Amino acid sequence: MGERDNPLRPLLGTLVGIKDLADEIKLFQIELDGGSFDYLPGQFAFVSAFGVGEAPFGLASTTARTPILEFAINRIGTVTSALHTLEPGAVVGVRGPLGNTFPLDEMTGKNILVLGGGIGGAPLRPVIHTILDDRADYGHLTILWAARKPSLLVFTDEYDAWREAPDTTLHLTVDEGDAAWKGKVGLITQLLEQVAPSPENAVAIICGPPIMIRFVILGLQKLGFADEQMIMTLEAKMKCGIGKCGRCNMGEQFVCLDGPVFSYTQVSRFLESFV
Repeated sequence: MGERDNPLRPLLGTLVGIKDLADEIKLFQIELDGGSFDYLPGQFAFVSAFGVGEAPFGLASTTARTPILEFAINRIGTVTSALHTLEPGAVVGVRGPLGNTFPLDEMTGKNILVLGGGIGGAPLRPVIHTILDDRADYGHLTILWAARKPSLLVFTDEYDAWREAPDTTLHLTVDEGDAAWKGKVGLITQLLEQVAPSPENAVAIICGPPIMIRFVILGLQKLGFADEQMIMTLEAKMKCGIGKCGRCNMGEQFVCLDGPVFSYTQVSRFLESFV
């Protein structure tokens, strides 16, 4: 059995770059030995800190822009803390790609609303990049981007490019500002109410903390978005990523296999207890 035939064996990769994104959040850039693998927006992979363990992270890059795999990693636990101590040149493991993808082919011609909260913006970045790279294939792109405070906003160096892209609008908000912050202050649900995007020919894509997802859905429903117009990517406790350990099940569904991307139609009866 070759190493790519065993779904539990990580591929070896070299950490070729590390960028600070926000407080305790870094962008890890990994070059796989022997080249990259094919993946699509929405998929995830496990990254290993050898001798410590592995953890799942959404892929924050696209193959159209770079052969390097990019992961935004927040230092919150044992594995992530170990990864944060690494320096360029370190060898890491990558196991993937895993999970399903955003149905971007089905969204062509539609207006896209992207709602990202904190580190939840990481798996949404490939969606934004894909739409911007194939701009004529989609309608208006509205981005609502939020964090608890300004120092937790991710991909800030890309905001100007997003603003300047054709038929694209970026709205930022933070729960609590600081002396230097000149933008909006408030929850993303308040921003959603203010922007009030039309549900006509639209799709909303959501990722963020569970409580954010719950209340964003309520806000979208008030605006007239139907269940099938709301798509989200969910995080879950998982060890295997291939539907064997059972840690990420929602009824008969597994987040790692049937997700992590779901429409609200698929998960409405599970979401309240899951999040």
